[in-house]
Amino acid sequence: MALDIVFKALADPTRRRILQLLNDREMTAGQLAENFDISAPSMSHHFNILKQADLISARREGQQIFYSLNTTVFQDVMTVMFDLFQKNPDTATIADSTAALKNDRTKGKSNP
Repeated sequence: MALDIVFKALADPTRRRILQLLNDREMTAGQLAENFDISAPSMSHHFNILKQADLISARREGQQIFYSLNTTVFQDVMTVMFDLFQKNPDTATIADSTAALKNDRTKGKSNP
């Protein structure tokens, strides 16, 4: 389920910090790595998990990889979270929100 991947990505403090840094602007892998005391392969692992969750996107420009925040997914996740924690939850609404998030992610993967 797509939501599980998003929650896994958000569970790690390093990945949350990467998202915070990308909130201000697009950054290269090197610029992001300067903010952490971990190896390049570890950074790459964190980037891959965030990309799998669709929380960030990457584009290559020559030798550089630029990362940016995918705000649409955050909006979708927030909608699901509000549905999960509302006072009188409607299970149909939660299921619809989760299905919509999964469907949107699937469509995004099939369209280059």
